[in-house]
Amino acid sequence: MELEITSVQAEGVCTMSLDGEVDVYTAPRLKETLIDQIESGCSHIIVDLEGVGFIDSSGLGVLVGGLRRAKERDGAIRLVCTRENILKIFRITGLDKVFAIFPDAAEAREF
Repeated sequence: MELEITSVQAEGVCTMSLDGEVDVYTAPRLKETLIDQIESGCSHIIVDLEGVGFIDSSGLGVLVGGLRRAKERDGAIRLVCTRENILKIFRITGLDKVFAIFPDAAEAREF
């Protein structure tokens, strides 16, 4: 399955909406997009995972790497997710303690 990435920048916050699967095949594109956003000056990023049906360790690694880059620029990456199967992966890996996870983009915007 493919991964569609839509990016919108408003008020100093970039929102990336993902639709599809984040796996070993699609993670490089996500990484490239995250790096492009951060390098272009957008260090506050919301990643909307509502359209993601599956994420594997390579996808999680990309998000962690992006968070590290954002923090180097005094930014952050916040996640939007209510899908239980995706939230479970974050809980199992302990990444729910690393990322701020919100039920909707409006709450995530409160940087």
